[in-house]
Amino acid sequence: MIIWIASYPKSGNTYLRSFLASYYYSEDGNFNFDQLLKIHQFPNIKFSKFDPKTNEEASKNWMFNQNTFFSKNKLNLVKTHNCLYPYEGNNFTSKNQTLGAIYVVRDPRNLITSLTHHYVIGYKEAIEKMSDENSSLLEKSHDNDYSNFTYLSSWSNHYKSWKNNSEFKTLFIKYEDLRKNKIEIFKKIIFFINEVTGDNKKIDEQKFYNSIKTTSFSNLKNKELNEGFEESVYSKKTGKKINFFNLGFNNRWQKILPLEIKNQINEIFKKDLHELDYPYV
Repeated sequence: MIIWIASYPKSGNTYLRSFLASYYYSEDGNFNFDQLLKIHQFPNIKFSKFDPKTNEEASKNWMFNQNTFFSKNKLNLVKTHNCLYPYEGNNFTSKNQTLGAIYVVRDPRNLITSLTHHYVIGYKEAIEKMSDENSSLLEKSHDNDYSNFTYLSSWSNHYKSWKNNSEFKTLFIKYEDLRKNKIEIFKKIIFFINEVTGDNKKIDEQKFYNSIKTTSFSNLKNKELNEGFEESVYSKKTGKKINFFNLGFNNRWQKILPLEIKNQINEIFKKDLHELDYPYV
């Protein structure tokens, strides 16, 4: 069965996965990038039984592929950026494939600067993407391959689809709390995994604190600089690799974001900021 590690892109998914990979897939909590390979991403061509030719065809196969590739007798921690709302009438997953989900939401005013850096786009294009209810991601291995199709919808729809889901239990956390209340939040995540899996095992305190230490943002950034990181992408403008771990918790919209863009995001996502208890300033 699957426990989803879900988020809108650039919301802290990799940071959370690094901690989980270190805690669950190492002997002592010392992190290395290879451990991330234990937490697969879905949708993904590696987990596609067919060769879908359209987005709709790909979405029809989502649950079939989950049943085919992820054993119900084994715990599978799986990353996704997929919205939980149906796409063209096709559901992403259900309680038959899923034990639970951990969802990370991030203040959209910090999120947008990470989006512009990672995808090498301007603020205007990033806002359009975050507001577009038909937004998606697709990386093709060849022209007719839609196996990697990921339905995003808008940023607002994305977090609401997981937060308000009643099909299975979802632990909803804020990226900012991973900085302010790191120990409390990571323990809450392990307790949640224990709850949905029925595992009463106590936390290995030494391994737990080792995992936190070795997956600090500064450590992840240094490891990328020294070892490279396969999830980093190439700039379409320069052809050079873009650092995946850029600003992290030092990304402060109050200092970075142009006033016009901040006001625009405040207006578009006013209700969401209120619902998520983000300051409307």
